[in-house]
Amino acid sequence: MTTPETRPTSSTASAAAIELTSLRRDYVVRSPLAGSRRRRRQIVRAVDDVSLTISRGETVGFVGANGAGKSTTIKMMTGILRPTSGGLRVLGRDPVPERRHLAREIGVVFGQRSQLWWDLPLRESYTILAAMHRLTQRQREARLDRLVDGLDLSSFLGRPVRQLSLGQRMRGEVAAALLHSPDLVVLDEPTIGLDMVSKEGLRRFLRTDRAERGTTLFLTTHDMGDVERLCDRIVVVNAGTVAYDGELDSFREHLGAPRELLVDLAEPVAALTLPGSAETAAVEAEGIRHRIRFSGAELTVPVLLAAINAQTTVRDLALSEPAVEDLVRQIYARGGID
Repeated sequence: MTTPETRPTSSTASAAAIELTSLRRDYVVRSPLAGSRRRRRQIVRAVDDVSLTISRGETVGFVGANGAGKSTTIKMMTGILRPTSGGLRVLGRDPVPERRHLAREIGVVFGQRSQLWWDLPLRESYTILAAMHRLTQRQREARLDRLVDGLDLSSFLGRPVRQLSLGQRMRGEVAAALLHSPDLVVLDEPTIGLDMVSKEGLRRFLRTDRAERGTTLFLTTHDMGDVERLCDRIVVVNAGTVAYDGELDSFREHLGAPRELLVDLAEPVAALTLPGSAETAAVEAEGIRHRIRFSGAELTVPVLLAAINAQTTVRDLALSEPAVEDLVRQIYARGGID
């Protein structure tokens, strides 16, 4: 029996988890011609000359607006689609011809496509998935105990998947992707439908699990909070091309994208004294509510809260991150990032 310890490995060892070389993917679209039964054939390029190398153990945020080519890239990485041209290696394998072997080494949460059995209790899906990955009973139980505890699944393990809320199902999907302890985890919008507490719990578990096992994490998301808390590197794509590839700190520094902290105070305060210049932090006051816009490259939330708490008591707060679409627009308005 093949177990995770004895599963086949690629014939060519590679230090890179993902290698994309001049990757391209075209689609053929046929649209009707006005006044004719004929249809016009048009080539649409979803991914255009993407080259990218991700080392094993890296955590990378792969972001962009809808239609930027993120999902198409993931489908090629996982062997679902064949590239039109270019080179592609994932964990040292060619994804299409070696798709079955690769499936044992990667875990994927792909948009709204579920890998759970709709009418079965959540727990039974894990039993089936463990058998598919040829886990022993001991391996399955040990890993599942860790996932149930870390992702807080115990209260709905016996419930049919169709009865779960979106947030519960997404946590269940992440557990399914991690059950066989994959070397590479690809997550597409993993925190969709989760409240703030659940989001932070999922992010904390992913950080801890990756640190323990050295997993490579490839994350696509519209939530910059996911990227901020999980990734060291960010790749921004637009119209199928890479607009930016570099460290997250450098990304913030170049763009200076504003974040917004909404603070409700215990008592009205006419004005707050905040660190930084007037350009760094701008405040709008409405009684007990203060709206603070600040540059993430200059200030952090803990520094701001420390300054506010020194002056008054904070009753409630909320943080808004800049939308990924806005950041992409900034990049192209500036002609890219050097």
